[in-house]
Amino acid sequence: MVDVPLWRPHTSDVVRSQIMHFMHDASAHLADYQDVWEWSVSNPERFWAQVWDFCSVIGEKGTRTLVDGDRMPGAQFFPDARLNYAENLLRRRDEAPAIIFKTEAGPERTLSFSELYAQVSQWAQALRAAGVEKGDRVAGFMPNAPETIIAMLAAASLGAVWSSASPDFGVQGVIDRFGQIEPKILVAVDGYYYGGKTIDCLAKIREIQPRLPTLVKTVIVPYVSVAPDLSGLSKTVCAPDFIAPYVPGPVVFEPVAFTHPLFIMYSSGTTGVPKCIVHGHGGTLLQHLKEHRLQCDIRPNDRVFYFTTCGWMMWNWLASALASQATLLLYDGSPFHPDGNVLWDFAARRGCTFFGTSAKYIDTLKAHGLRPRDSHDLSTIRTLASTGSPLVHESFDYVYDAIKRDIHLASISGGTDIVSCFVLGNPISPVWRGEIQGAGLGMAVSVFDESGAPIPSGAGSGELVCTRPFPAMPVSFWNDPDGKRYHAAYFERFENVWCHGDWIERTVHGGYIIHGRSDATLNPGGVRIGTAEIYRQVEQIPDILESIAVGQDWQSDVRVILFVRLKPGCTLSEGLIADIRKRIRDGASPRHVPAKIIAVSDIPRTKSGKITELAVRDVIHGRTVRNVESLANPEALALYSDIPALRE
Repeated sequence: MVDVPLWRPHTSDVVRSQIMHFMHDASAHLADYQDVWEWSVSNPERFWAQVWDFCSVIGEKGTRTLVDGDRMPGAQFFPDARLNYAENLLRRRDEAPAIIFKTEAGPERTLSFSELYAQVSQWAQALRAAGVEKGDRVAGFMPNAPETIIAMLAAASLGAVWSSASPDFGVQGVIDRFGQIEPKILVAVDGYYYGGKTIDCLAKIREIQPRLPTLVKTVIVPYVSVAPDLSGLSKTVCAPDFIAPYVPGPVVFEPVAFTHPLFIMYSSGTTGVPKCIVHGHGGTLLQHLKEHRLQCDIRPNDRVFYFTTCGWMMWNWLASALASQATLLLYDGSPFHPDGNVLWDFAARRGCTFFGTSAKYIDTLKAHGLRPRDSHDLSTIRTLASTGSPLVHESFDYVYDAIKRDIHLASISGGTDIVSCFVLGNPISPVWRGEIQGAGLGMAVSVFDESGAPIPSGAGSGELVCTRPFPAMPVSFWNDPDGKRYHAAYFERFENVWCHGDWIERTVHGGYIIHGRSDATLNPGGVRIGTAEIYRQVEQIPDILESIAVGQDWQSDVRVILFVRLKPGCTLSEGLIADIRKRIRDGASPRHVPAKIIAVSDIPRTKSGKITELAVRDVIHGRTVRNVESLANPEALALYSDIPALRE
């Protein structure tokens, strides 16, 4: 088989890309992406200072770029800087569209940059009048709507800290998160639309309010009703009434330190109360500007879409595209209602240039035989980004065959922990089948074996690590004054090295393939293997929609258990079981072949669409699954309990 890339950028696009201009400013000797990456990690002070200047960050940079750059944690980026995240996102104030919003029900809405600024002004004044001060927490129980962006920017302008959860979270899931951070204000929605249904949120808010005793006010955004019923709610006001007394005017942006808290986000694990991860104004802004402008080539007037909820870090990432003077395309609802065309209809109609989604969404399109390129004009889309789980080789093929041939397919991976990416795409390098293009600029990514030694390209899989500090490292964990939990989360495995928890390999092309989470890797016979290697083989079988593989402790070893969800009308016959085992043996290895293959009607997943291997592993071992509220379909866990086949 000829080793050729699936896509190469056009020479003219490379020449005018922002990253090429950045490279020329840095050094005349930087010829390609590998050159600029090596320069960026070898010269962190010069690199991050140049990112600040190239992206025209609004604020005082100060004289020092990096202090204690050999300590992780402990390094300080821009310790003398003063800036405000919201000011950088609201730099544009003309009549061009800043936000175009679509939901399942009702007409599309558009806010210009000037209208966005005006509404942030009103919200900021109202929050200040309600007693919100620098460092206070403002919590959002909101859908992916313009009001969520507005409330977040208003809070950030005051130096307050924003934290959000999706309205499909249950009461306990909200309390597990917001209860730890003691918010002063709750911004919530009266209901939302999903799958053709209208879902009420007010009943949940009535339960949530008494369990958040620090609240001084709750603001209800009318979303499914013009006049929501606020009975039974205390200290509560509708959003239009909350901002009505205030006339739009200049926003007073509170200048804060580079590390001043901006967002509190939550680990998505299924054991224990979620960790509260604090991200700062400067690190978040600088990292997102770098990724948007240099890695994704997002420019003023581009139209940027990412299918996300407000409980996933991709919402924060999407919002930051305003700092690049791009238009946000927001969608809230099911991506398959009324059918699988809804997102492509929106993207085509609104001239989307950057389309972001999850690997699972692409896999679902493929499983249902949808071909957007045959039904939609996607000529404006330059980049398609995928994240949430590994994008397998065959899904790369599907994108170029069924979505668009001339497109930059950027598989990206990072996480809530850094509110950004470790490995992702770039617009000047080829795309190889099944591979993430490379490490992010300024991110000293490596692959370590069990002993902490680097694994060379093409020599196998290991732990994804980052060996040098970067600005988007968390400021701290909330309620972790001595930093012990923060250190234990990332630095306990390898001293002074960030260990992220992904099982990854570096390819001979310099790209990366992620094989799943390290704590979900399988270990039959003492050999570690990634679950993604199994999924890649199994989900090519026509009768199978999706699968989940876990390790079961068995007779002093671990055996691989594979659960499969079949297409309607299909059965798990002996012949299909034999086909599954043969495909895994031939396509992966004999060690990947499961000891048991069991059909299930559903697979549990988080609210951001990731399948939950650890939760299934706990269930089959009879262990309690904590933090069930992080799951989109917790009822599916019952399917894995007390299965006779797992006792033999």
